[in-house]
Amino acid sequence: MIYIRKVSVIGSGYVGLVAGTCLADFGLNVICVDNDEYKIEGLKKGILPIYEPGLDNLVKRNMHYKRLHFTTDIKKAVEESEVIFIAVGTPPKDDGSADLKYVLKVAEDIAKYMNGYKVIVDKSTVPIGTGQKVKKVVTDILKERVVDYKFDVVSNPEFLREGSAIHDFTHPDRVVIGSDTKKAASIMKDVYRVLYLNETPFVETNIETAEMIKYASNAFLAMKITYINEVANLCEKVGANVQHVAKAMGRDGRISPKFLHAGPGYGGSCFPKDTRALANIAREYGETISLIEETVKANERQKFKMVEKIRSAIGSLEGKTLGILGITFKPKTDDMRESPSLVILTELAKLGAKMKIFDPEAKKESEWRLEHIKDCIEFCEDEYEANINTDALVIITEWHQFRNMDLDRLKETMKDNYFFDLRNIYEKEIVEEKGFKYFGVGV
Repeated sequence: MIYIRKVSVIGSGYVGLVAGTCLADFGLNVICVDNDEYKIEGLKKGILPIYEPGLDNLVKRNMHYKRLHFTTDIKKAVEESEVIFIAVGTPPKDDGSADLKYVLKVAEDIAKYMNGYKVIVDKSTVPIGTGQKVKKVVTDILKERVVDYKFDVVSNPEFLREGSAIHDFTHPDRVVIGSDTKKAASIMKDVYRVLYLNETPFVETNIETAEMIKYASNAFLAMKITYINEVANLCEKVGANVQHVAKAMGRDGRISPKFLHAGPGYGGSCFPKDTRALANIAREYGETISLIEETVKANERQKFKMVEKIRSAIGSLEGKTLGILGITFKPKTDDMRESPSLVILTELAKLGAKMKIFDPEAKKESEWRLEHIKDCIEFCEDEYEANINTDALVIITEWHQFRNMDLDRLKETMKDNYFFDLRNIYEKEIVEEKGFKYFGVGV
């Protein structure tokens, strides 16, 4: 058995902070590194840069037991660690491809400060072939330094859902280890020893396959969401109910009910970026992956269809006031990246609507993401305040507190009675019995 003294995680954003904290909770000594001094100083005080349920307490606990450390000193972290995770961002370029400049810069820094054998782990979602690029960067710099330290590169993609990240890390469906050597694979099993002993399935493969697994998984889930959305749109035309369709489909073990929930389209930090990146990778290699290319286009169309649903029901939106509930891309997160709300609210504002908004966690981020329509929006303290004197209620994100609202109270304070449930969390008959005009997606 190989015992790891210290692990470093370079990048203390969403993936890096969750991974580093959970590894510390597994009993490892973890150094989390970031070049943002303000972020690191906040983390040292227990102030998190992101909202993720349960993460704050986990950070504080592992800091208390001195298993979790935060620093901007990458040199010290590299020198003291055997295993170094790269967990920096890979933002999309204009053509949809992933920008690897941050990943390769970290690889340079690791090579610059290496003082012995290291396992360098790509935790970021990276295009196929990135592992080999990291190898080359490290090899070239070691040659410049005229040293011959051995190292291995491993691909260990993350499969974290925002809002459920701690559970996903500690109870994963599988752990993927892409490595070209048995030594590195063995060390990674030791890093994940807690999961290995709990008989979590481990998939051992080469680096390129591990990189492909991540993209293929996310693209498939995005495609599944888009499929049921397009079925929902057809259901509206033919008089069918997409919820019943999805329920029956989900009973088929080959399909499963997960990700068969019609709505305004997917968003977030992964699905939009990864589908575009996979399509770009295919083009680079002269292959056609048309299902994913169409998924990207259909997902964008879905957002505009929600706007048209509202406009066609109400008529002119000039001078109308809409109560907007939820603007993050999903519940239990403050993340608005690629959220359907960004398109929907922008288009509604163009049509002359005023909007009163409530989201439990999004106010801080929304202040800059929605700055371009700030004259059309007003932030409220709860779901009821957001619907006083409104012409319509619009549910965009299905936070739990929106699932059981006092419909009588809403009806009394609203000016008109339009109820747009873009997540299908209410039964049409119940809402209509309360005097609303109900509009779901595919129902």
